[in-house]
Amino acid sequence: MSTITLHIPDTFELDERSTLRFLAAKLYESGKLSLGQAAELAGLSKTTFAEILADFDVPFINYSLEDILRDAGNI
Repeated sequence: MSTITLHIPDTFELDERSTLRFLAAKLYESGKLSLGQAAELAGLSKTTFAEILADFDVPFINYSLEDILRDAGNI
């Protein structure tokens, strides 16, 4: 396991929990993490993590238009 240390000024008023959830949501959105991996990073169950994605304007279904069209062609 890797450890990343962020030095965030107190004036930003960010807490560790919300920062981890934001980071996990954005890494999920970008396709860098699966839903399960992102939930684990956020310290949440998959179901709970999926429910908070909207708080960060991240869609639960994370498919590009190209992926949808490719999958539709395979039916």
